[in-house]
Amino acid sequence: MNVSIEEVSSIKKKLSFEVPADVVDAEIEKAYRKIGKTAKVKGFRPGKIPRSVIEKYYGPQMEEQVLGRLINDSYFKALVEHRIAAVSDPEIVENSPLEKGKVFTYEAQVDIKPEVEAKDYTGVSLQKEKLVFDEAIIDERIEEMAAGRSELEVTSRKKARTGDFVVIDFEGSIDGVAFEGGKAEGHELELGSGSFIPGFEEQLEGMKREDEKDVEVAFPEEYGNKDLAGKPAVFKVKLHEIKEKVAPKINDEFAKGFGLESLKELREKLEENHNLQEKNRIDGDLREKLVAELVERNPIEVPEGMVASQLDYMLGNIRARMQNQGMSLEMLGMNEETFKQMYRDTAVSQVKGSIILEAIAGQEELKVEDGEIDGKLEEIAAMSNAPLDAVQKHYASAEARRGLVSQIAEEKVVQFLLDSATIEEVDKEQLADKNQDKE
Repeated sequence: MNVSIEEVSSIKKKLSFEVPADVVDAEIEKAYRKIGKTAKVKGFRPGKIPRSVIEKYYGPQMEEQVLGRLINDSYFKALVEHRIAAVSDPEIVENSPLEKGKVFTYEAQVDIKPEVEAKDYTGVSLQKEKLVFDEAIIDERIEEMAAGRSELEVTSRKKARTGDFVVIDFEGSIDGVAFEGGKAEGHELELGSGSFIPGFEEQLEGMKREDEKDVEVAFPEEYGNKDLAGKPAVFKVKLHEIKEKVAPKINDEFAKGFGLESLKELREKLEENHNLQEKNRIDGDLREKLVAELVERNPIEVPEGMVASQLDYMLGNIRARMQNQGMSLEMLGMNEETFKQMYRDTAVSQVKGSIILEAIAGQEELKVEDGEIDGKLEEIAAMSNAPLDAVQKHYASAEARRGLVSQIAEEKVVQFLLDSATIEEVDKEQLADKNQDKE
């Protein structure tokens, strides 16, 4: 097999192949033998069909099989022999007819990872947000936790108001005629929740226990039941009970409900978690600024195959996170296509950043040692509260290990760059002002 390679651009190569006639003949013969074992032609017994008949009826099937084998075998062999880092499936741009006794030729174009020599990457000037702790944040969080453990209790207030839960009987009618599904007894409704027809809940505010009232509303034009959509209705309502959410007292007993000994310990734990989250956020922002600066200083082309893979990775992540929250892209008015359109620029930037960081790691000979892999596995086990042997087993496969090594290598080169950078810590407000100036 002869192959010639032409560089179309920094991210694309064209490979031209010549497959010898004897290889072509051998593959054709192999294909016909295989087809002949299962071929069915009226008037002939299976396995006893003459070659001429098989060629007449199964020529297209043979050609499909042989072309696939010839192209796959020669293409992947060329990638290995010539060390071509393909990042997409080949695009066959031209091929000769498949004929017995003749050389088969074809041309394929493929996206490749660009070979980059990173420049001007040390001594980068960056601004980093100061980590500022505000005690009020902990107060708000504890109040949210208390609200989450609130219980409904009958209120001593006489009149219902927004936020109350009222127990009501109701029956709806249109032009004096009751309609199906418009009646209930002992129904519990939160005023202000917006779970009833617009205007209904507001008219219950100020009602007292055992009050009765006619509530006049109109069904929305887009209401699901077409027989009711857009029509005015009257609901006869009787209010039986008024309840309100009562939060527990915030004290040591409250803290014990979260497995802690005191309110002081709860506050300390919340502060520790908040500061860790803020530190991770600030460090993540700083990393993004660093990579953005490197991308600006090192303009490169990126292959479409890598962008597509990154978009698939991003899509998989967001779907998994949303699924854990009981949500989906569709609930946000998006689908796979609109997601990829919206985040394409982000994916391009991330691919560029990864390529440049990989180039810097090579240029600076920053390698991942076995001890660093072991340390990372221990860190993952500690953070996920999982047994170390389970984490080691998860990363035992070649693909998972490659991903882990790649992650460690990227973290290592980012730390190397940050160590050489000039970093100024500024208040969050100053950082926001600077970002607005850039826009």
